[in-house]
This record gives sequence, structure tokens and C-alpha cells, in this order.
Amino acid sequence: MDIAAEKLITTLIAERRPADGFLGEEGASTEGSSGIRWVIDPLDGTVNYLYGLPTWAVSIAAEQDGETVAGAVVAPMRGEAYHAVRGRGAWATGAWAGERRLACRPSPPLDQALVSTGFNYVTEVRTHQADVAQRLIPLLRDIRRGGSAAIDLCDLAAGRLDGYYERGLHPWDLAAGELIAREAGALTGGRSGDRPSWDLTVAATPGVFEPLQRHLEDLGAWHD
Repeated sequence: MDIAAEKLITTLIAERRPADGFLGEEGASTEGSSGIRWVIDPLDGTVNYLYGLPTWAVSIAAEQDGETVAGAVVAPMRGEAYHAVRGRGAWATGAWAGERRLACRPSPPLDQALVSTGFNYVTEVRTHQADVAQRLIPLLRDIRRGGSAAIDLCDLAAGRLDGYYERGLHPWDLAAGELIAREAGALTGGRSGDRPSWDLTVAATPGVFEPLQRHLEDLGAWHD
């Protein structure tokens, strides 16, 4: 399913924009000559999809000279679609009447923040990640594990979460969702002063971001 979906997406885009490049989870990798690259996760939340759970999505972002300028996340089983253009806000349809402009919820104190995360499937790695979560959860309202980075970031944008963090994300996992979250007013980053990366991705409402990032640094969430 993942491979077929990525091939369909890249084929449709290439027919209309043959000079653009691609980076996809299932192996699409072309440079292109236009300065535009499409970053694609054809099925983010594969395990959820296999189990019939609704938390999976198609995520597509457009980069211009290395910066994400547009992104869309579609969650078919939730009946929701999210999109953003850099500097023009983030929008969604499906759970609301008509199209709704997204905005993060007001920042609560950290101990009242609802935060989502994800776990690696390698036993040794997820053991450390579980230890980080165990030590973090007394500092929060609660922790959720949705299983799709793209949807977690969109839920942050829609006011359903106060924060999100995860280690081990690829560019296709977060490119569209991160832009949507930022355009809805969230702050995003990695370790202190860094951009989101494989080491660590943190996204949260403005008042939650810095204390959450600081605790994650202290707890070693950035290493296995």
C-alpha cells in the first residue's frame, strides 16, 4: 500500500511539474532542477492502518530551496484535511463546519499540558524512550501516543494537544505537519537552538515549548 500510494502521488505531481524533485519514505529520491522538492509520506501511521485504527494520514510538503513552503495532511478515516502555506496560516476541513483557520490553544502551565509522543520499534530504543516518558509524565497533565507524527502535529495546530515530541523522525514524517503547526502559532525545534531533526523534534504552544524542551534535554530524550 505504501509503495503504490507513493508511486501514484509522485506520478501525478511529476506529470504537472516535471522539473521538481522528490523525497519519499518509500524510496522516491530525485533532485529536480526547479528548486522545488516534494517530501512525501504516503502512509504515516502504517501500524494504525493495518489494525483499522483511524490515526493515519497522507502527508505531502513542498520545499523551495530547502525550506518548507506548503504542506497538506489528509486523514481519511477521520474525515479531516489540513493544509498550510508559509506566511498565510493553517486551515482544516472535516471536523468543523466549512473550512476553519487553525490556532493553537492558549498555553497552560506545563503541569496542565497534554503532550503526545511516539516510540521506536527497536526494543532497546523504546525502553529508553519509555523511561523518558515515565520521568516526564509527573510534570504534565498527561501523555498520549497517537502513532502518526503528521496527525500529532495537526492536532497541536487544531488545539487538541498542547505539545508533542519525538526522537527518530525523518523529513517526510514532519515536513507538512511542522509547517501546519507553526502556521497555527506553535513553536517548533529540536535540541536547544536547533531545528527539528532525527535527534529530537519538539513542537508546542509558545508557553509550553521552552519548559518542555528543557526537560526533554535534561532527561536525555535526544539519544537512544
